[in-house]
Amino acid sequence: MSAIPSKRFWIFSGSIAGIIVLLAILIAANVILGALHWRTDLTEDKIFTLSEGTRNVMKKLDGPVTIKLFFSQRSPDVPIPFKNFARQVADLVKEYQLASGGKIIVETYDPQPDSDAEEWAERYGLAGQNMGLIGAGGETLYLGLVAVKGDANASIPFIDPRTEELLEYNITRLISRVANPRKPVVGVMSSLPVMGVQSFPYAMPGQPPPINRPPWVVFQNLAEDYDIRQIPMDTDKIDADIDALIVVHPKNMTDPTQFAIDQFILRGGRLLAFVDPLCITDAATQTQANMMDSRAPKPSSDLGQLPAAWGIIYEPDKILVDLEASTRVRQGENAVDDSPVFLSLRTKNIDGKDVITANLESLILPCAGVFTGAGANGLSVGSLLVSSAQSELINPMMAQMSAEALRRNFKPGLKRLNLAIRLQGKFKTAFPAGKPKAEPKPADKDAEKEPEKTDAAGEILKESAKPTSVILVGDVDLLYDQFAVQELNLFGSRVFQPMNDNLNFFLNALEQLAGSADLAGIRSRGRFERPFDRVQALQREAQQRWLLEERALQEKLDSTRQRLEALQSKKDNSQRYILSPEQEQEINSFKQEQIKTQRDLKQVRKNLREGIERLGVIVKTINVLLIPALVIIAGVAFGLYRRRRTRH
Repeated sequence: MSAIPSKRFWIFSGSIAGIIVLLAILIAANVILGALHWRTDLTEDKIFTLSEGTRNVMKKLDGPVTIKLFFSQRSPDVPIPFKNFARQVADLVKEYQLASGGKIIVETYDPQPDSDAEEWAERYGLAGQNMGLIGAGGETLYLGLVAVKGDANASIPFIDPRTEELLEYNITRLISRVANPRKPVVGVMSSLPVMGVQSFPYAMPGQPPPINRPPWVVFQNLAEDYDIRQIPMDTDKIDADIDALIVVHPKNMTDPTQFAIDQFILRGGRLLAFVDPLCITDAATQTQANMMDSRAPKPSSDLGQLPAAWGIIYEPDKILVDLEASTRVRQGENAVDDSPVFLSLRTKNIDGKDVITANLESLILPCAGVFTGAGANGLSVGSLLVSSAQSELINPMMAQMSAEALRRNFKPGLKRLNLAIRLQGKFKTAFPAGKPKAEPKPADKDAEKEPEKTDAAGEILKESAKPTSVILVGDVDLLYDQFAVQELNLFGSRVFQPMNDNLNFFLNALEQLAGSADLAGIRSRGRFERPFDRVQALQREAQQRWLLEERALQEKLDSTRQRLEALQSKKDNSQRYILSPEQEQEINSFKQEQIKTQRDLKQVRKNLREGIERLGVIVKTINVLLIPALVIIAGVAFGLYRRRRTRH
């Protein structure tokens, strides 16, 4: 006679069967959902959603584009984090395929050694990375993209995980390049020799020797990607086939030149302008006599009446002082000091959500200007580079003061100011009365009788018919070699190594503007890390207190010196080098005040360290103890709840 299974056995068997069924359902759901590639983007910045600009680019495709993804997925040497990143790239490419309505075709290849896929990767110019030790002959790792449309192809040789935030922009740009293989036309206007100076190779007797200066480094290789055209600063017309216009240090622009830029923008052209309230590069070329001559042109520049028409205010006689962005510079007599007018911008000053600035970490802007204003109706204003709240505006004469004097006289404006902005939307003309008349030249008596010139369409535009973009930067010197690169001698050749992200900022901005308007609107995909805002707030609070204490100490020092000089002036020459009782008392009093203030400064620093350490202990406690404790409590409570239900 067999024993009848107990009730406990049936409960246990039912639990095991339920777990198996649940696992089967989960596996089936994962397989189905994985095949459908359906997901919901719950992130704050929507970093897994294609931008509207990307969707517009795909809608305009006149034929299929094949995206070939090359990844060494079966290689045993690939690190797990890199495999996860490659999976994100593959998922994003499939999003393109799903959103394109069949216009994007995706093919994946695993370029194993000596395979056809590896041969094709090499033909397309993909850059394989050696995963072995130096000289060990390790396996080559590939992670690159190729876009093919007809006979045209373009590639991303290697996708660096550090550029994850620019992944969507880079893929969309890749598609746009094969769909439109024409080189964008870029015009360059500048009062400085940014494109270099070349004279005749031979000079006649009595003439100065020939001058040959290379272009600024940032402009040297632009011709590889763009059709570059130089435009004189006194032009009254900009060709209609120019896609983007670069204006560098526009000094004393005439009204006809401003009108030409105005009409260029209204036709849909895109502008990248660099202005400066005190251009050090320009000032260095002027002689001392010119600097003292009030009639000599000042080393400042602006865009005339154009910014006001866009709802933007730019003051060409105001320079930004920012105590939190000071740069260590060498002063006279080899002294080194932190100058608050030589700005070192870090990630907190850079908009990490814009494609232009998303991957930048540091920039140098010497003696920069700012832009204020919310923009005219129909225009959006985006901040690319901003100051800290510990900033103010001064005139160019004050900017030549010592760093100590600037800090002593500093009066914070308590708001962040824009050093570079992007305007997007439909612009209105700055010349509602029509084209301004040019001043006739002395040798041109019939200049006023010439018929008024119009744009290529035969009319003067009052408003842009389609949205376009303008980027304004309040500094010119950031483009100059001295502030952007350092020259190295490598085996007898001149090599320029970037010192910061100044060049990347320029190239990113130009690449955005010279492409389509849809590319210019694609945002960065966001950042996964979050800054420790509370620690930064503690540091700013302590720095503000240090500044106030230092200023109070300096004021006491100046007051004591004045009293000492007053007492000294009352003596005759015979008592000049003898301290009076009043002077000794004054000096002793000041020393006591100085010791007390220094003690207070030390206490502020100590409190800052203790505050940061206390905050760190709290965070560690939450991560190490509180969260696991909450999980354990939740598990125990759920277990007790289930046991109680089983008994009933």
